Amino acid sequence: MSSPVVNRLETESAPVEAQASPSLFQLALRRLWRDRLSMAAIAVLLFLTLICFGAPVINLLTGTNSRSIASESFLEPLTPGHILGTDDIGRDHLARLLEAGQVSLSIGFLAALMSLAIGISIGLLAGFTGGRLDDVVIWFITTILLIAAFLSPNATTLILALGIFGWTGTARLVRGETISLREREFIISARAIGSSRLRIMFSHILPNQMSVILINLAIDIGIIILVEATLSFLGFGVQPPQPTWGNMLTESRSFMYHGPHLVFWPGFLIFITVLCLYVIGDGLRDAFDPTTID
Repeated sequence: MSSPVVNRLETESAPVEAQASPSLFQLALRRLWRDRLSMAAIAVLLFLTLICFGAPVINLLTGTNSRSIASESFLEPLTPGHILGTDDIGRDHLARLLEAGQVSLSIGFLAALMSLAIGISIGLLAGFTGGRLDDVVIWFITTILLIAAFLSPNATTLILALGIFGWTGTARLVRGETISLREREFIISARAIGSSRLRIMFSHILPNQMSVILINLAIDIGIIILVEATLSFLGFGVQPPQPTWGNMLTESRSFMYHGPHLVFWPGFLIFITVLCLYVIGDGLRDAFDPTTID
């Protein structure tokens, strides 16, 4: 019969199972989930996206259409069958806002993703390779930024600078992060065991930049939506009859006093969308901050 002392010693000497510590992404998700403001912004943005891309179903249920013209009401803020009123030729304002939201959100998300993909590839290659290639890339980016700065009053140059060369900011950001990471111990170890350059860049360096990339993506989408509205104001954006929030806001300027609802709603949707994206970006920055204490 074993004594209590022996049993206690056996229990204390028993191996303790190691518990895996949560990764940075798991910690970030927990922090983001506890951030009520960021979660509210995500919920609002998802709601706007769903109702905009669900416009055909909503139009079917409400019996409205963004292209149909009602002869009985013009510039009315609220009429039977038209929740947000009608425009100057009697089209349902809600239906047009939802259709415009599809275009504005698509431009924002797709353009940001495109510039992100180009910027990540060039930034990784320049930052990791260094040497002459890095010098050429930095010279090219700086030249494009200088041209945009001096010739920004020219709308064509502005479109080219922000559309075709919208990746330059992302490339500079990724390049800087890559330079700071390429001499770390885990990268040196990967080189020592014979990992290829592509594997090191996309399996070791890129995942360690995802927090910065996600924050930059959220902010870029908001900036591109604002740029689209600005180009529409200048007359170089998407042309009617295809509606966007930007050109709807531009077209409504002449109805400021007779139909203020035409000005308010597209302006409000641009404002709330961009605000949500900036709040989400700020929340992601705090969530991925390694110095944050849980």
